Amino acid sequence: MPTKILLAIAFFSISFFSNAQDESLLVVATIPSELTTEANAVVRYNHKKIEISSLKSLSVAHKRIVTILNKAGNRNVEAYVSYDKGIDIKKIEAKVYDQFGNQIKKFKKSDFEDVSAANDFSLYEDSRVKYLNYTPTEYPYTIEFYYETNTNNTAFIPSWYPLEGYYVSTQKSVYEIAYETGIDIKQKEYNFKGYEIINNSQDNNLLYEVDNIKAIKSEIYSPDFKNISPHLGVALNKFHYEGFYGESNDWTSLGKWMYDELLVGRTELPETTKSEIKALVMGIDDPIEKAKVVYNYVQQRTRYISVQEGIGGIQPIEASKVDEVKYGDCKGLTNYTKALMDVVGVKTNYSRVYASRSTVDIDKEFVTFLGQTNHVILNLPTPNGDIWLECTSQTSPFGYNANFTDDRDVFVITPEGGKIVHTQVYDAEKNLLETNSTINLSPNGSIDAKITSKAFGARYDYLAHTRGLLEKDQKLFYKEKWGYLGDLTIDSMSYNDDRDSIVFTETIQMKAERYATKVGNRLLLQPNFFNREQSIPKRYSKRKLPFEIERGYINRDSYIITIPNGFMADALIDSVSIETKFGSYRMSISKHSDSELFYKRELKLNKGIYSQSEYNDYRDFWIEVTKNDKAKIVLKPNL
Repeated sequence: MPTKILLAIAFFSISFFSNAQDESLLVVATIPSELTTEANAVVRYNHKKIEISSLKSLSVAHKRIVTILNKAGNRNVEAYVSYDKGIDIKKIEAKVYDQFGNQIKKFKKSDFEDVSAANDFSLYEDSRVKYLNYTPTEYPYTIEFYYETNTNNTAFIPSWYPLEGYYVSTQKSVYEIAYETGIDIKQKEYNFKGYEIINNSQDNNLLYEVDNIKAIKSEIYSPDFKNISPHLGVALNKFHYEGFYGESNDWTSLGKWMYDELLVGRTELPETTKSEIKALVMGIDDPIEKAKVVYNYVQQRTRYISVQEGIGGIQPIEASKVDEVKYGDCKGLTNYTKALMDVVGVKTNYSRVYASRSTVDIDKEFVTFLGQTNHVILNLPTPNGDIWLECTSQTSPFGYNANFTDDRDVFVITPEGGKIVHTQVYDAEKNLLETNSTINLSPNGSIDAKITSKAFGARYDYLAHTRGLLEKDQKLFYKEKWGYLGDLTIDSMSYNDDRDSIVFTETIQMKAERYATKVGNRLLLQPNFFNREQSIPKRYSKRKLPFEIERGYINRDSYIITIPNGFMADALIDSVSIETKFGSYRMSISKHSDSELFYKRELKLNKGIYSQSEYNDYRDFWIEVTKNDKAKIVLKPNL
């Protein structure tokens, strides 16, 4: 029997559920009770069929039935298809049912909203999304969604996520790939342990399925869902992308192919722009200083637009086009920055990364064209280490990549080939928030204070975000931050953004009425004025997930407190020193002079992933921190 006939038989050997079975999946009462626990939505049935009949032909048929239990579950409807000129939507439809399985509404292809993925930006007019625009009138309800797509690109194979996110359970999920003989496919299983996932794969047919996975409730400090949830990565060792054939046998050759086929020829710039950037670096010999000029030039001249990865092409828009329109996505802006660096003789490398607040590494052992990344940054190698440039930001300092692309393995693409490189690590010692203050206390308990805070490393964002706010919003921010101070007045605010050293300084002059409490002729005072921990991590009777401290940091505070004339400290607080695996805490208060007290505090938190069994110890650490932050001293009349 011909191979293509065998392929067709394999592809349709596991059909979508029969009508009778479909109907039972539309009725809310048939959901197993354990699947509604901690769930906002239940995926009743999710079957993705992929057919790869050649290196230039990939078809997807996807049926998904999801019951939305409450308003929070609306985000899990996911009735949309992203597409571009390389993806043809053959069919798309949806039906909405009430809790009893009665059809409320039906949507055909023309009923779906069809919008640009980049909101009227002409460079990306081919990047589009068809989505279901439905506003529910009651809960629960069920949506049955189906689509079919074709593409001649096989570089990216959709992954399988049998559990789609926190607060979503799965009744049945099936993932199937039927492929032609001679096509070399590879897969890798992640976090399958503990789940009854069945692999029924045979020759020319990859088949995974699972039934009845309970929803996972997010817990405070839970790791990134991708790092703990079961999923399957799939890729072809040989593939086709937009007229080019490539291989993903190793990172070196894949990077070489991507450089030669996708990047070469995309960095041409107009002569006027070349002359302009050369003039700006005239007289500068240091490559890093040249790079700073280029980076600032890009920030001043361009803006970022978001285009979902997987559409809009993997090849960046030509640098000349970005130069003309002054905007681009991460690929376009990174390539544009690289083109300008080339003009001034600074070597940089286009690099792919999985960007998120949580650190997610590229799996070195599973070579894939695209599936492990969602963003592009620029690598600048130097004798003293790599510098990483976030080309989509108009405000980030040169070389600052904390909280988004730091501390992870990324794919660097060079003319010689690709390589996996680890980005900059911002350890706790680098992530410092240093606060110094002079505080004058009046006899009625009011305070007049000057607070100077400096943020280093990953803490830079903690302070720098205020610079873009309106003055009234800045004042509102501080009033909310120091709400415990009572009747607070902000007299002045000033900022210094040292972008070369990546240090942000804010200076606040403020007053607060009746901060210290009068008890008879004494004053009761909390000496930690401005950096007080007020909340304790949530208590769990039985925590289920590990917890993660994403980035370590240090908060270091020094206050000089001038006490009113005629008062003296009755008794000072004993010094405190706490050491744990999660971090440390130190606090002391001493006489600075007859009229002054000196308060010192340092809180350090250690980055790491910790087991759920350690959570109570971690919580106990914070209980001690908050208790000592609230400690009080008594000032009495100096008779």
